[in-house]
Amino acid sequence: MILHKVLVGLGSNLDEPHVQVLHAIELLDVQPHMRVGLRSSLYRSAPVGYLEQPDFINAVVLLETSLAPRAVLDVLLTLEAQQGRRRTFLNAPRTLDLDVLMYDDLVHHEHGLTIPHPQMHRRAFVLQPLLEIMPDCVIPNIGKAQQAFLQCADQRLERLQPCL
Repeated sequence: MILHKVLVGLGSNLDEPHVQVLHAIELLDVQPHMRVGLRSSLYRSAPVGYLEQPDFINAVVLLETSLAPRAVLDVLLTLEAQQGRRRTFLNAPRTLDLDVLMYDDLVHHEHGLTIPHPQMHRRAFVLQPLLEIMPDCVIPNIGKAQQAFLQCADQRLERLQPCL
């Protein structure tokens, strides 16, 4: 069985965001054909897009899975729904947001799924936790994550606590 390395971004800003993110990590780790490996610390970040909402709690985890990219996305969408995610408008507040950031070194696009995530290299709340667990990460078609992070230096981000 081939195991793929998948980076997943997690975020929440409703209904005890710390709890939402930590619970989502636990749920990911017990999914069939999926195990959580490395986990970043939790970070607090300002909202992007729609600014009239609470700050977010974010993290990044590295999964090992035998699932195909679409199947990983389906698991993430199911977990979001189980934790009360409602898609009311773009960049709305949410109980849980789970994103496939990278899947091995795959470059892939299909309806509803682009890998690597098309905005990850512009978001400190993705790059800082990613660099914490994978300091030498290279984003396909973008380059070194560390270089991308330098372009996000103006984005407010606060490290809170390690994910145990």
